[in-house]
Amino acid sequence: MKSYDRLLVLIPLLMLLVIAVTDAMLLQSSDHGRQYLVDVNRIEQVIAQGGTPSADDYPAVTRICPYDGSADFYCSDSEYLIREFGGTLYRIEYTDQTDERRNLVLTLDLLLAGILAVIMGVLIYIRQHILKQFANLRELPMQLAKGNLTQSIKESSSRYFGKFLWGLDMLRGELEHSKASELERARKEKTLLLSLSHDIKTPLAAIKLYSKGLTRGLFDAGKQAEIYQNISDKADEIEARLSEIVHALNNDFMQFDVTISDFYLSHVMNRIQAYYSDKLSVLGTALEMGEYRDCMLSGDPDRLEEVLQNIFENAIKYGDGKRITVSFADEEDCRLITVVNTGCTLPEEELTHIFESFWRGSNTRNKQGSGLGLYICSRLMQEMGGDIFAETADGDMRITVVCKKCG
Repeated sequence: MKSYDRLLVLIPLLMLLVIAVTDAMLLQSSDHGRQYLVDVNRIEQVIAQGGTPSADDYPAVTRICPYDGSADFYCSDSEYLIREFGGTLYRIEYTDQTDERRNLVLTLDLLLAGILAVIMGVLIYIRQHILKQFANLRELPMQLAKGNLTQSIKESSSRYFGKFLWGLDMLRGELEHSKASELERARKEKTLLLSLSHDIKTPLAAIKLYSKGLTRGLFDAGKQAEIYQNISDKADEIEARLSEIVHALNNDFMQFDVTISDFYLSHVMNRIQAYYSDKLSVLGTALEMGEYRDCMLSGDPDRLEEVLQNIFENAIKYGDGKRITVSFADEEDCRLITVVNTGCTLPEEELTHIFESFWRGSNTRNKQGSGLGLYICSRLMQEMGGDIFAETADGDMRITVVCKKCG
């Protein structure tokens, strides 16, 4: 900001310097180089050499009149001077361009001043409405990165940053909500683990006790059968507790906030097509978008776009890069969107697992990933009342998203 302020001072100073130097040069040439005086000296030289000068030969002279004895000799509508050359008086009429030059300088000065005013107006507008607003925002990302999420971001009526501030405050709110949810989830998990670990101690202690008794031969043959059954029951109890832990962790490690509303299918597909047309063209992958009849869907348009993005990214990552095709179909009160990519190497027996969390197929070797993409798609479609399923055929992977229609 300080550098920009120095620029605001430097530009008018440089402009004023240019104007001053230009004026000085023009006016100096006007004062010391009057053409008509030069022409008079040249006329004198011609007459002294016995020649007859002509006004046409001199740029500033309009007429050369020798004295003829009339009283009109001293009368003329033009500017003139009287000189004696060779014993004869001459009236030399001329045009003095000094005033014209000064008017030109004045006009040029006004033009440059107007340009300077426009430039300064634009620079000041940029400073007040863009740079000043941006200077107020530059600390916000750093504060968010540090975890300072409690203080809300003030809204602004700026046409350039109003929407940005609104979106940044939404991001802050989401981060704050996620942080609070994460802390709450960690608290619940800790409580759950402490509770279940306590519950496991009792059957585990019983198993250890029974094992020691069996080792020492404290039970007769009839009692041993009962002890073995008790050990089995206690092991089942421990297994049940461990299943509770796994189930709780699988269900709670991610939250899916979905806002149900009515929206047009084209609203989502236009954005998907606009983004992936450019991306796939760079990758050299053909994109074939099938024709569809637009309709109103029920769900969250942003979440549906996220689902399709995950599917497209998987198609790019695990396909052969030749072609991705999108087709549409109707089934009862649902619209089906099918994304097909060529080059699928996933065995058909693994299809039942691809929507599980953290599961990665045998075709993912040497390719980075978390195993959550399709799991997220499945959870989001469930939250929106839809569905998602996958098929393989003739070396193609077909993933179909089932969206509910309105009504």
